[in-house]
Order: sequence, then structure tokens, then C-alpha cells
Amino acid sequence: MTIKAQDITAVILAGGQGRRMGGQDKGLLDFNGRPLVAILIEKLERQAVDIVINANRNLPRYEAFGYRVVNDQLEDYQGPLAGFASAMNAVESDFILTLPCDGPLLADDYVARFIARHEQTGAPVIVAFDGERLQPVHALISTGLQPSLNQFLATGDRKIDRWYALHDYVQADFSDCADMFRNINTPSDQQSMQGSP
Repeated sequence: MTIKAQDITAVILAGGQGRRMGGQDKGLLDFNGRPLVAILIEKLERQAVDIVINANRNLPRYEAFGYRVVNDQLEDYQGPLAGFASAMNAVESDFILTLPCDGPLLADDYVARFIARHEQTGAPVIVAFDGERLQPVHALISTGLQPSLNQFLATGDRKIDRWYALHDYVQADFSDCADMFRNINTPSDQQSMQGSP
């Protein structure tokens, strides 16, 4: 099956607690004078047809960016899989393409690489690979797997790699732009990455 950009909803995951940032809402952190989520939206607008923001705080501020905001249906910050499930429930596209809100160095061909890998493999889950390890929050996932994900979450498990292991997942190679996976977890990360293109 060949997929196109219009078959995919890009999901910016901004629903975390930001514990290592003193509880700050990371998607709204200033990075080179702009909120992180605004930088990602600008990059995705050139690549994706539909964008959704997964957030659990400051919803009006996220809504001001002009895209749908979906909060977790599970309470108490249950991690990325909870964001995946809520996004799947909210969209009508065949796939979601997920990415964290705290990685501003997104590749200009982010969406295209996942589409190309899907054309090669037809896999229902495609996970980014940085040349050394998987980057599991960067993934193209068939929304047809929503029942599987809901069932997995209902067991109480939240481990993203364990859910992927239930399905035929393949890697998408991003080893030539591994810098893309640098993210802002701490104030020192924020400071050291300021000025990155």
C-alpha cells in the first residue's frame, strides 16, 4: 500500500510533566526566541497535511497555534503511549507520525523518510533509528493498531518498546542526521542547544 502525506497526521507529543525542567511545560519553552512547539509546527507545515498537538496543560496556549489539541484520556501523565492512543482516537487518518515536543532540530525530510520506508516494507510500525539505537517516540504507526494499543494500556503496561515488539516493526534510518534526536531535558540542554540551526 502506498501512502501519501494526506494519509498521515503528525502528532507533536507535549503531554509530559517536564520533571527535569522543574515541571515546566516543555512544548512552550523558549528556544531561540520562540516556543518549541512553534518551531516544530513550522517545520511540519512544509511536510504534513494534518497536525495534532497532544498536551495535558496550558491547552488554550496550545490551541492558539491553530491546530487541534488532544489531551490524554488516561490521567496522571502515563507516557508517550497514552499520547499515541489519544491521538489515534481523535484522527481519521490511516497513520499517525509521532515526535516529541522537545527536539527542535527536526529533519526537513522527516515525513518523506517514513513514507519511503513504508513503501519499501508496508510495516504497520516504523521507528526511527539514529545509527546506534531506536528513537521510539519518533514513529509512523497505523491507526488500525488502536485496539491493540488500548488493550496493552489496559494491562497497566506503559513500555513503548514492549508494545512495538508485539507488531512487525521496522527501522527508518536517520543515522546521517542523528543530531535531530538531541532534545531538551534539562536547563543546561536548553542553554547548550540555543543557536542550533
